[in-house]
Order: sequence, then structure tokens, then C-alpha cells
Amino acid sequence: MNNFSLDQIRIFRAIAQHGSFKRAAESLYISQPAVSLQVQNLEAALGMPLFDRSGRKAELTEAGRTFLIYAERILMLCDESRRAITDLQNLKGGTLVIGASQTTGTYLIPRLIGEFHRRYPEVGVQLHVMSTRRTAYGVAEGKLDLGIIGGEVPSELQGRLHSQVYAEDELALVVPEFHPLAGVAVIPREMLYELKFIALDPESTTRRVLDNVLGRHNIDVSCLAIEMELSSIEAIKTAVQAGLGVAFISATAIAKELKLGVLHRVAVEGLELRRPLTLLTHPQRFESRASHVFREQILPFSNHPQVLSLPDSAREPAVRDLQAGQE
Repeated sequence: MNNFSLDQIRIFRAIAQHGSFKRAAESLYISQPAVSLQVQNLEAALGMPLFDRSGRKAELTEAGRTFLIYAERILMLCDESRRAITDLQNLKGGTLVIGASQTTGTYLIPRLIGEFHRRYPEVGVQLHVMSTRRTAYGVAEGKLDLGIIGGEVPSELQGRLHSQVYAEDELALVVPEFHPLAGVAVIPREMLYELKFIALDPESTTRRVLDNVLGRHNIDVSCLAIEMELSSIEAIKTAVQAGLGVAFISATAIAKELKLGVLHRVAVEGLELRRPLTLLTHPQRFESRASHVFREQILPFSNHPQVLSLPDSAREPAVRDLQAGQE
């Protein structure tokens, strides 16, 4: 077996991705004859054909499918090596790639990225907001430097990833400003069964976590009146403000609405709903300096779990109502 080059591997992967020699050539800005020649040389070096050229589309042979697995690994290692060298330049370049589940990625991580960018403006940051499962797989496959999730790591990945609870997110019951409970500090648990709820889709991680937490507090979720199921936190907040129901929403997502007074928080007697926020990293992959700095400086509480709860200013009205009621 003869040697082959990284350029040949990149060309091979491009053809596998596009299913066409022509489109691969266009994506790499080289001529189609050059692509064909490099593939022929690669096949000669390996001693086996990698593509079935009998049809209109370039289909991988069994040898091609096997080689693609290793080609992806080789190119990933090349990318890691470049980033490792770039990191030696004292955070004067490079890119930090973060993945986060919906709530944390929408409401929490952008603030942290802002602080990171203020300190290290020459480091690029990519944030991918996706499901908890996709975030975990992104870290496992080396596509993300780190992931931040509000749900559980998929069982099949728990042995491959390092997970660390760095904070807890409070889930608050909110009502619109004109709701009869808007001026009430605390309600008994039993009253939950009298309310009309707006919730996320049952398949969402946040919904499953909330249902589990409520269940652990002896709340029969099946007996709650779910009037509407929506696909995003923003849609739920809008629906609550419109008076279509009440909802349990992450405290990180409602700070602005509480400050504006369009939503009001209502405490439930004996019920504190919190979920862990987990930092995911890959223990066997190179950790970039940018990732290390983000984890240690921007998440300073990573070794000391704390609650990302409502600010004191958002709590004061409820506290005053409670005290007035006691008087």
C-alpha cells in the first residue's frame, strides 16, 4: 500500500458528502479532472475502489464506507492540531464552539458569551442552540468544545463524556398581570389542579424535566389541565401574557417580563422547583485554551453549584404581598 495525502482525503470526503465529483470539485474550487485524478491515485494507494461509478451518483463502495470513518477521524485530528497551535498565541485568535439546549442557549449563554468577548475580543465564538441529545452528541463527536444542558445526558453517552453540575435553574410559576393570582404571594399546592396550563411539547427535554420534578414533589402531572402545548419558551411567554393560561418557566427566561410587570411570579406552598444545569466536556479530547478559560473564568461557579434564580428585585413584590397577608 502506497502513501496518500490529506488533500486526497479531503477530496474523497467532499465527494462522499455531495455524491458527485462535479459538485465536490465546485465546493473545493478545483477542476473536476483534478478531483478524478486524485481519487484514482487514492484508490491505487489503497488497492481498492472507493466509489461505484456505474450510476449517475457517486456511491460509496463497502471499502469507501469503511475509509470514510477513518477519513473523518484524520481530518478532525488535523483540525484539532491546528487549533492547538493557534491556542499558543495567547488567545489572539481561534474559535470557541459551544452547544446548549434551548433555554440555556437562548437566555443564559449569550450573556456569558458577552462577558467572554469583552475579555477576549479576538476569539471567535459559535453558539449552537439545539436539543439536549444533539448537544451531548456534538461534544462526543468533537463538533463542540463544550455543551451546557438542562436535562440528562443520554444513557449511551454517560461513560464517554465528563458531566459536571455547575448551577441550578429555578422553574417559576408565572401568571399574566391581570390574572386573579397576580397579587397573591403563595398558593396551596391543591390550587395547581384548578389552573389552566400552557406547556412545552411533551417530547422536549425541559417538559420532561419539569414533569419529573413535579412528580418528585407529589404533584400528579396527569391531573393538571394542559390547555395548550407550544414549541418554544417565547411562544409560551406570549401566550401567558395574552391570558391563555399560566406556566412554569425557567427563571432565566422571565427576568425582563417580571421587571416590566407583564408577568408575575406566584410561589407554591412547599414547592421549590429546580433543575441542574450541566457542563459537558470530552475527557479524551484536547481542550482548547479558550474552552478552558470559558469554563474556569466565565463559569466561576463551576466548582460551587449555585441557583440561577430570580433576582431580588423580581421577588420583592411577592414578599411584600406575603407580609401584608400575614398582618
